[in-house]
Amino acid sequence: MQKDPQTWLYPEIEPYHTDRLQVSPMHSLYFEECGNPKGKPVIFIHGGPGGGVGPQDRRFFNPDYYRIILIDQRGAGKSTPAASLEENTTWHLVADIEALRQHLKIERWQVFGGSWGSTLALTYAIENPSRVTELVLRGIFMIRKKEIDWYYQEGASMIYPDVWESYRDHIPEAERGDFVKAYYSRLTHPDLEVRLAAAKPWTAWEMATSRLYTPPELLQSLVTDDFAIKFARIECHYFIHQGFYTEDGWILKNVDRIRKIPTVIVQGRYDVVCPVQSAWDLHRAWPEAQLMIIPDAGHASREPGNARALVAATDRFSGEIHK
Repeated sequence: MQKDPQTWLYPEIEPYHTDRLQVSPMHSLYFEECGNPKGKPVIFIHGGPGGGVGPQDRRFFNPDYYRIILIDQRGAGKSTPAASLEENTTWHLVADIEALRQHLKIERWQVFGGSWGSTLALTYAIENPSRVTELVLRGIFMIRKKEIDWYYQEGASMIYPDVWESYRDHIPEAERGDFVKAYYSRLTHPDLEVRLAAAKPWTAWEMATSRLYTPPELLQSLVTDDFAIKFARIECHYFIHQGFYTEDGWILKNVDRIRKIPTVIVQGRYDVVCPVQSAWDLHRAWPEAQLMIIPDAGHASREPGNARALVAATDRFSGEIHK
């Protein structure tokens, strides 16, 4: 099959099945299946939280070999109710992934996730290790306080001071001691205009810093009203609650439960959103996992170096096709 010569991504494909999974009286989740219905199952866990899935996310897997499953998490993408924060925690999302596995009658599957998707993939695997054949992770984020502070309070602003100003200036100086708290009060405000006004700079900050270079026209296309309100509200909701974990560093403290799962970690050297220190900390605690530090990439999964390493990992884990 002809891959993109620069990124190794597989050609665009359409789903052979789309549906919704009702996981509570309130929440209905969109999911789709692509590739080979009899192939090796893999679930794609999107980032954010609140990011949603898109057509490009299908391209990390050989469609001849994989049964590719993508799901929009609660409040994200095509799932409803849109941007809802009710009944929306890490533990709800872990339960949703497991409910989808059971709904699709899959015994075990590969789990693929980047950024927040790596957080959720790791958490799902820790809670359900017998259901995971392999993990392919990118841009490690363990939702520790120091990771949130680096990106949303101090740290990354020193690399992108020009982009930071719009994010910073939306908040009055008196409230800048805690940007996440200040944004949360606006993103949960009863007035939609107040919520949207906060969602745009929050989302633009992340979109502008996720690549080594983000063309202005790409940034404009990414920061739409519909996407920003879901992305910013749900992200801020998770971050102000420290991911709903019982303790800071919960993932690192539970690595022993997944130590035997074959795992590849792909990490951009110049990832500002999820700095390489987090991947290094995870690898030090879990040396059995293969860490690939990509020397010419930032955060985004489709930057050429990251994409090539991710596709190489899924190719290696593809196994024999099911006839």
